[in-house]
Amino acid sequence: MTEEIRRAPSLSRMVLDRVAATPDGEAFRHPVPAPDGGETWRALTWRETGERVTELAAGLLSLGLRPEERVAVFSATRLEWVLADLAVNLAGGATTTIYPASLADDVAHILADSGAVVAVVEDDTKAAMLAGLADRLPALRTVVTIDGTPDGDRVLSLDQLAERGRAHLAEHPDVVEQAVSAVGPESLATLIYTSGTTGRPKGVRLVHDNWAYEGDAVDRLGILGPDDLQYLWLPLSHSFGKVLLAAQLQIGFASAVDGRMDRIVANLGVVRPTFMAGAPRIFEKVHGRVVSGIEAEGGVKARLFGWAFGVGRRVSALRQRGRRPGPLLRAQHALADRLVLRKLRDRFGGRVRFFVSGSAALSRDVAEWFHAAGLLILEGYGLTETSAASCVNLPDSFRFGTVGPPLPGTEVRIASDGEVLLRGPGVLRGYHGLPEQTAEALDPDGWLHTGDVGRLDDDGLLRITDRKKDLIKTSGGKYVAPQPIEIAFPVLCPLASQFVVHGDGRNYCTALVTLDLEALAHWAKANGVAETDPVALARRDDVHAVVAAAVKELNSGLNRWETIKDFRILDRDLTVEAGELTPSLKLKRRVVEARYRDVLDSMYVGAGRTRV
Repeated sequence: MTEEIRRAPSLSRMVLDRVAATPDGEAFRHPVPAPDGGETWRALTWRETGERVTELAAGLLSLGLRPEERVAVFSATRLEWVLADLAVNLAGGATTTIYPASLADDVAHILADSGAVVAVVEDDTKAAMLAGLADRLPALRTVVTIDGTPDGDRVLSLDQLAERGRAHLAEHPDVVEQAVSAVGPESLATLIYTSGTTGRPKGVRLVHDNWAYEGDAVDRLGILGPDDLQYLWLPLSHSFGKVLLAAQLQIGFASAVDGRMDRIVANLGVVRPTFMAGAPRIFEKVHGRVVSGIEAEGGVKARLFGWAFGVGRRVSALRQRGRRPGPLLRAQHALADRLVLRKLRDRFGGRVRFFVSGSAALSRDVAEWFHAAGLLILEGYGLTETSAASCVNLPDSFRFGTVGPPLPGTEVRIASDGEVLLRGPGVLRGYHGLPEQTAEALDPDGWLHTGDVGRLDDDGLLRITDRKKDLIKTSGGKYVAPQPIEIAFPVLCPLASQFVVHGDGRNYCTALVTLDLEALAHWAKANGVAETDPVALARRDDVHAVVAAAVKELNSGLNRWETIKDFRILDRDLTVEAGELTPSLKLKRRVVEARYRDVLDSMYVGAGRTRV
């Protein structure tokens, strides 16, 4: 029997309640141009936020938006994304999200399948894409552009929508409050399309109670308070970002919003947040670039760095076991912290209490490296189908390699075949227009079949080991879980970005390797290589030798049937834009294997040949 949790009747009501509770508190801050040509950060209070989203909500109602009708948001993460989303919910509509780099065919599928009647787009380029798809989108009535050019009644600016809202409120002062009052716990709040690692993305129906539950459950964990400051860069088209907004409404902390990935580290030093959530790839890239940069410099600095992190790892190991370091190690750690470790924390603003990692599995080695520096990464777990958050480690009871215990009110069970099953108020109400797929995912007792394989530790912490559909069965009948191998490799080889294990139906495993461009540039400089073209660098024998040495080290820790017998370095990295990664940076294995079928086949010409 799950614990009964009292929560708000809707996300819409949570918005108004937060504005009423802390009107003068900071809600959001966002980057704006500065007079000197740079950037500064501008803050909005909850009162200002409430006024803006109320005007936008009234504007949507003036366009004839009806309860649960879909409004699509097609933009990178930015303050206007948040305001538009909150306005849709206040108006009683449901937000449909589109990843900003989506191709036209995917955009058309989401808009048509969802039946979106309004689309909020970032700029003229995205507005033009929708114009080109007009014959496939008969339900789409209005486009609202954030930075683009308005065009009559068909394309409005965000300011024009707010202006319409003010006029509508002047005639109908209670129109937004009436819309909010009509929203119930089971009203549709969000229609988020799955990342689609396999097959066509499906619309996940998430109701207001899903998000109200998530906000309340995160609050009950007691790890965040109203004085916290979040740095929010996550794609808001993904459910991970939405759950953070629900928690913000419940708890009342502020968020600095900027979706530019290339600005994350620089902005952290300016914003000085207390926590940030991200996909594992972000933390892996920071680790790889710091390590490769230090290796490139070499000399005394590299030796000092290695000593300091060695001390940090010893302290981390003790703290993970609940023990304190002795006097000598404490003294060494204080010196290591002053000379090296604190400087790394200062790069992130110096106030981070913890990071949260989700969307995919995090390397334990990376988590322990950050912990050695005094930066805790709390790994969590969830799916779009569970409103993002189902489990998370806690600052005072974490275990690296697990995704923590379930949130209050969520249940976890492991099926006989190892599949992770979840049940609770965060679980979806179904797939949009797909009753058969809904029945496959949700059993009659309300358990969601996640497709992930895992196990529960004795104290209830969950470990995810792989995806059921990703398990490789070699022609010899041996099963290989590729995910742990793929996570481990970039730690051993800082030059690597992606490592894709292949071998289903084959007599041995091989891999595709892509390189991190920044790490590759560091390597070239450190080794006196004048070449700067990434493609040419990827084809060098000495680069191949670096990767081969890391593969050999990787193999030393694997079972014989898991070892990588051959590999190929690709000329470019895998990307979301090319359809090889999902918006949450998960690998689309089948897409990659199909695209590089000839490359993979070439490693099985003459069975048993090895380059490792």
